[in-house]
Amino acid sequence: MSLKKSNLAQAWLVLLLATLFGTALAGIQAKLGPVIEANKIKETMAKIPVLVLGEDLAAELAAENQTLTIKSRVIEIKQNGTTKFYTVYDVWLPDGKMVGHVVKADGQGYADKIELLLGLDAQGKSITGLFVLDQKETPGLGAKIMEDAWRGQFKEKSTENTLAVVKGGGGKEDQIDAISGATISSRSVTGIVNTTIANVTSQLQVTDGPDDNKSPAIQNEEPGKNKERS
Repeated sequence: MSLKKSNLAQAWLVLLLATLFGTALAGIQAKLGPVIEANKIKETMAKIPVLVLGEDLAAELAAENQTLTIKSRVIEIKQNGTTKFYTVYDVWLPDGKMVGHVVKADGQGYADKIELLLGLDAQGKSITGLFVLDQKETPGLGAKIMEDAWRGQFKEKSTENTLAVVKGGGGKEDQIDAISGATISSRSVTGIVNTTIANVTSQLQVTDGPDDNKSPAIQNEEPGKNKERS
């Protein structure tokens, strides 16, 4: 066989293997997709009490078997020819007092999409917590956005300020200290937070209240509802 024919045969083999691998991967993703989304919703519901109340109060309520009322809704934002959807979880204390909101948001990171859960107080004036629901950033660098110490910087930040990422600082009210070696990931998360706050805080007002029986009222979330579409 000539060198040209040999190279051509190898090229076709590589193409065939790539096609087979891609088809197999697509099949796996199709099967696992619903499971992954269900797990994300389960994790979201588990994180909501901590994001709005803090670990201590959330643990105290759980120990006393007191249940928060949680309702979900979708906020639609139309901007620059696109529509973006945010899933918002409104949270009430057992006594019926509105205590805060958790917003599911996403945006582009350094490697892939980053999904966040952003906790806000009842008035939407202050950040009460931040959790990274999904990310594929570089291990040991950008993946540090998952760490409590870094995410903790966002807590109690005013939503009236646009947050800025700085290197070797972050002491001011509107500053977030960048992760060393992962400035892009740091800016990506901060950008998602800023955009989410700008889009949803004016629409957080809730006209209804918790259910009379104070049990969790959790509506089914539509997977992918916080994605942009043209």
